Amino acid sequence: MPKTSVRAGRMPASPIRKLVPYAIAAKAKGTKVYHLNIGQPDIETPKTALDALKNIDLKVLEYALSEGNLEYRKQLEKYYHSLGFTDLTTDNFIVTNGGSEALNFALSVLCDDGDEIIIPEPYYANYNGFTNAIGVKVVAVPSTIDTGFALPSIEEFEKKITDKTRAIIVCNPGNPTGYLYTREELQKLAEIVLKHDIVIISDEVYREYVYDGEKQVSMLEFPEIAEHSIIIDSESKRYSMCGVRIGCLVTRSKTLHDAAMKFAQARLSP
Repeated sequence: MPKTSVRAGRMPASPIRKLVPYAIAAKAKGTKVYHLNIGQPDIETPKTALDALKNIDLKVLEYALSEGNLEYRKQLEKYYHSLGFTDLTTDNFIVTNGGSEALNFALSVLCDDGDEIIIPEPYYANYNGFTNAIGVKVVAVPSTIDTGFALPSIEEFEKKITDKTRAIIVCNPGNPTGYLYTREELQKLAEIVLKHDIVIISDEVYREYVYDGEKQVSMLEFPEIAEHSIIIDSESKRYSMCGVRIGCLVTRSKTLHDAAMKFAQARLSP
């Protein structure tokens, strides 16, 4: 019997996927199932996107650029310009296999074995999997339902920061809480990453899923942390086409971008 690695042993199973067999069994019995276990938008995939797939006219499905096709990155640039980030160019984007690969790239760029990432809790369960895979420890800062899962006090973050801390991850809007961080809360995070010379990884894949007239504030709105921030985004989420697996890593930092490109090139080397 082959021996598996220590890494494989410490890799947690996805608690989200654990629920799938139960849902399938319930459906087989005729039970109505409301899926709260997986981030699948409940809107239809745009017909134009489906038609483009059906009518694709390619003779060869060739390698793409490691950073993603230029034509697609131009569209990402256009989209981010529409959000007000007109300084971004195609060189600020790396197209990835969903938001998950973008997050894996970010963690791999920042962390060595034994390093730590701080995350407000409750958090997206697979952050545990991503960090475990590369030997990184999650340090949780609990938020509570009493405050609607608002950002814990900065003092609580300060208590958790050590010489092994490499980044803070926030998901905004939050998965699974749905909490929308305020500008004031994000400003405090910007100040703390500058103070401790660490990075903020902002998972913004649910940017469009904001209601009641509210507006999502991106970490890109804090230019003072241009060298200290990475944005995780997902076209798959935005247009309800998760099966296509298209995401991107966005950063103004050439240092972080170039380091992430090494991982992109290893994944897409011809």
